[in-house]
Amino acid sequence: MPKIVRRLATMAAVVLVGGLLSATLVRLAPGFDVDEQQLDARLSSESVATLRRARAHDRNIAGFYLHYLGRALRGDLGESRTLNRPVRKLLAERLPVTARLAGFGLLVGWLCAVLLALGATMTRRVACDLAATVLGGIFLSLPAAVLALLFVFANAPAYLVIALVVFPKVFSYTRNLLAKSYNLPHLLTAYAKGVGRLQVLIWHVLPVAGAQLLAVAGISVSIALGAAIPVEALCGIAGIGQLAWQAALGRDLPLLVNLTVLVTVITLAANWGSEFAGQSFRTSEA
Repeated sequence: MPKIVRRLATMAAVVLVGGLLSATLVRLAPGFDVDEQQLDARLSSESVATLRRARAHDRNIAGFYLHYLGRALRGDLGESRTLNRPVRKLLAERLPVTARLAGFGLLVGWLCAVLLALGATMTRRVACDLAATVLGGIFLSLPAAVLALLFVFANAPAYLVIALVVFPKVFSYTRNLLAKSYNLPHLLTAYAKGVGRLQVLIWHVLPVAGAQLLAVAGISVSIALGAAIPVEALCGIAGIGQLAWQAALGRDLPLLVNLTVLVTVITLAANWGSEFAGQSFRTSEA
């Protein structure tokens, strides 16, 4: 129990610091005090002055953040200035969209990476391993925004972009891990006794590599969330990524702080969940 309490305390501290850093970076960004509405020639000087006063209290980062925390503890996450809607409702609407997009992308990316890594490792053919390495390197060098544009032109599902972003990172790590596992001395003994490849994989390789692969699963969640921003912005998907893009363009401080806190919580939860699963896996194998 004390360990869980320490983890929760650490998560709370990281979230608080992350939110404060986000607010500080947005406040110090060039053009923070400029609002597109102020450039409207139809507005009077009194209207422009009103718009400037509305942003005046955001200049004091400490005051803004303390006010934000006080409201957040009461369940009020503020209102988006660019969309003129409560942030709580925006997150409730957009989060399931991003969860489905990232979930399908992670599933397809992991499935392709693990199967290709298994094929390249078990066949032990140079041509197969080289082809898989080249394929992974190509997708690793392509930015998510470029892949998203290509998929827009091809009218292909957007979750495949997430899969292609996740795939090379998972494939590279999985292939190296499996190659190391297959070179362990006790596997040579198993082969000498006539144990089949499938049995070796299930009983000797996966127990060794499983815990480390679970650790990579937590990291891949943050990779998928990061890729979701350009994918949703370019593909016109109304998710958290598109919301973050709109908030950044509009320098929407309340929305950006809440999005930072949300992504931080999801990332920490995924990493610690995968760590706990890996420890449980090692304990059960022991």
